[in-house]
Amino acid sequence: MIEAKDINFYYGDFHALKNISMKMDKHTVTAFIGPSGCGKSTFLRLFNRMNDLIDDTRLEGQCLIDGQNIYDKSVDVSALRKRVGMVFQKPNPFPQSIFENVAYGLRVDGVRDKQLIRNKVEESLQAAALWEEVKDKLKKSAFELSGGQQQRLCIARALAISPDIILMDEPASALDPISTSKIEDLIYNLKKDYTIVIVTHNMQQAARVSDKTGFFMLGNLVEYNDTKKIFLSPEMEETQNYITGRFG
Repeated sequence: MIEAKDINFYYGDFHALKNISMKMDKHTVTAFIGPSGCGKSTFLRLFNRMNDLIDDTRLEGQCLIDGQNIYDKSVDVSALRKRVGMVFQKPNPFPQSIFENVAYGLRVDGVRDKQLIRNKVEESLQAAALWEEVKDKLKKSAFELSGGQQQRLCIARALAISPDIILMDEPASALDPISTSKIEDLIYNLKKDYTIVIVTHNMQQAARVSDKTGFFMLGNLVEYNDTKKIFLSPEMEETQNYITGRFG
């Protein structure tokens, strides 16, 4: 489903990602862990070309989705970003109603059928485990929701345009423990329909929600394996030191 081949990435002269190759399977959760500044978020953003928005960057290697290099000149970046949704560290609802936040991508996509939009909004809020909490206040501002609800709203907004892949960059780092638990349950439930890649500083979270884990350090992918293997019997000493708290 997703493959990186010999990835090197540069911010100006800074070599941020070094010779990274990995495959991520369909309908799984893959977690990236590692200390701050190790390259995990930069790597995540390659898969919907968010790094294109940053000046003076350079990519070598290939990022493939279903065998297609998404950096090929023939690729429509807007179409790619519909297929690869993104959820950021801090909830970023639009200054609109709850309903319009979820409907936004559909309207941009040219959908005009009001019943279809209503159905898709409800379906997306159901999938994001938020419908029961907001079904009676869809016209209220999204800013009236709690932080955890806002993050689930942003996930619903990403789901509404029917992506295949959802990228999550520390989606629970700004949330309280109860909201974090709801996001983790949601991630676990969503993988039956979506391929999910998550960056997290929280190793317990990676252990709870992911099928595979990649450990990054200083721009290198040190180790990538089944999550249980990474946490119970890592092959690399650096991985062992990180997950046991000896550094990072």
